[in-house]
Amino acid sequence: MQLLYNTFIVFAERIVPIFGLFKPKIKQFVQGRKQTFDKLQKSIAPEDTTIWMHCASLGEFEQGRPVIEKIKQQFTEYKIIISFFSPSGYEIQKDYPLADTVVYLPFDTPKKIRKFIHLTHPTLAIIVKYEFWPNLLKELKHQKIKTLLISGIFRKNQRFFKSNNIWYRNTLQSFSHFFVQNRDSVSLLKKIGYTNVTESGDTRFDRVLEILKTKKKLAFLDDFSKNYHVLVAGSTWPKDEKLLVKYCNQKAKENERFIFAPHNIESEEIKRLQNSLNKRTVLYSQANSQNIKNAKVLIIDSIGILTQVYAYADLAYVGGGFGVGIHNILEPATYGIPILIGPNYQKFQEARDLILEKACFEVDSYSQLEKLLEKMIENPTFRIKSGKIAAAYIQKNSGASKKIMEYVTKVL
Repeated sequence: MQLLYNTFIVFAERIVPIFGLFKPKIKQFVQGRKQTFDKLQKSIAPEDTTIWMHCASLGEFEQGRPVIEKIKQQFTEYKIIISFFSPSGYEIQKDYPLADTVVYLPFDTPKKIRKFIHLTHPTLAIIVKYEFWPNLLKELKHQKIKTLLISGIFRKNQRFFKSNNIWYRNTLQSFSHFFVQNRDSVSLLKKIGYTNVTESGDTRFDRVLEILKTKKKLAFLDDFSKNYHVLVAGSTWPKDEKLLVKYCNQKAKENERFIFAPHNIESEEIKRLQNSLNKRTVLYSQANSQNIKNAKVLIIDSIGILTQVYAYADLAYVGGGFGVGIHNILEPATYGIPILIGPNYQKFQEARDLILEKACFEVDSYSQLEKLLEKMIENPTFRIKSGKIAAAYIQKNSGASKKIMEYVTKVL
């Protein structure tokens, strides 16, 4: 199995650059990895003591961020290395100020992984949520490097829990401790012999609370939102936007305003969304004190500000639920506003919880969207109550970072 896996990885490493000729993101994926070793050699000396955190993408970085911030405060003598698998994480956070260097994780070939671990030589390795690369985990175990999984989540259909995949299951032996999100994950790991597990919860709750404490004012949004009922549609995809645009064009009332923050902000996608709206629309990049006052719709064509945009909402729609799965609903929840989502949310514990508590609502058709939006406007008591439930849920589930740091303090 090891030989088969290594053959596949070498093949993937050679074939992926070909796709990069046609896909800009894959090109970033390939070109960025060419810089990894050079960046490490320039920023990390052999005598440095280091802590390395790996995140698949931006969402996992946001989960790891509260832990990194606490480590940086408490252990100032350590250099911090952060690696990403995905360009969407790396490109946004490559200049993250609390890290001494931010790099792409190399392909999981034995040779490149050995070089990566040699250059980073971490005292502690932290992997966020998932990213179970067999050669990487094997090398961490071989080097006897303490390795943590934080905000982990396991499901019974994963390969670890199949009786015919013992090789893959054994890669979990590399972890010194698992900090997982829920009781089911604890149970699954214990059934296959791993007892070094703590149900700590999800560090994203800590992250969104920090955002709430440090929220910033955004230019012109006070003027846009004041005295209006504002719906913020965050991380939307075309299928989400189709429903929302229809409501905005046909049913929106005078006291309603809309902020769209699409997941894809490439110019052609922004133009497509803008052209689909028959209301006065302004792009955030072109907004000023004059055009914002008369606009009915604001389109966020910048990255990195959605978490602040939610502060201006009376109601949020979070996209992705008509595709592979919803985006982050904890960010709007922390501001104490109710949330609408598409039907594909079952893999997200927080969505299931908030739906049960009636702070989040599933939308699977236009008629359902219209009904819910009208209810939220016509019944402000219901809307405010739902929002308070959402905010209380965030507060109740915070504290994962503290539990993880108690362990980190003991091992460093």
